[in-house]
Amino acid sequence: MPWQISGQYAETCNCDYLCPCATSGLTKTTHGYCVFAMGFHVDRGGFEGVNLDGRSFVVIGHTPGNMGEGNWKVGLLVDDGANGAQRDALTAIVSGEAGGPMANLAPLIGEFAGVESAPIRIEREGKSWSVTAGNFVDESLEGTLGLGGEQLYLDGTGHPANTKFALANAKKSHVHAFGIDWDDDSRRNNAQFAPFDWRG
Repeated sequence: MPWQISGQYAETCNCDYLCPCATSGLTKTTHGYCVFAMGFHVDRGGFEGVNLDGRSFVVIGHTPGNMGEGNWKVGLLVDDGANGAQRDALTAIVSGEAGGPMANLAPLIGEFAGVESAPIRIEREGKSWSVTAGNFVDESLEGTLGLGGEQLYLDGTGHPANTKFALANAKKSHVHAFGIDWDDDSRRNNAQFAPFDWRG
């Protein structure tokens, strides 16, 4: 059966701003490996009769080399307000099992590390975003402005969340989940945000 979810997404990664992954076809990272935390809040959506309105989830990942080399480790955090059917639906979507944008990444994933529940909050104030998920994730980011004071965007990226996203700087990134540990408060790291609309 067809499914659809739409809402808002925000992410930080360990690459220095501006992340070279999107502009290099996943053949280059700042440090030769990648850690990322992608937060999603579903405004509206459903999957095979399961209502997903208001649900949030975070995709955590680590790549041991450049992203295009594969062997990614990926785990999923689902908000603790989700019931069993909603959790199963989001797992099918994020793992790529249900098709849609994440299915395009499935060949790069060497290990799906599992699913955990956490109280997830994804908040926005103007161009500032924050994503928290219990003790697993605490990240915040600020949109990058051009010389005219307008938000900068990158388009045509092929990113699974949205091919066009707003560029941002990470203010902090703390990830401790699925054996992936990363702490950075340097304010030099890459970040981005966008609306998303996934279908399968």
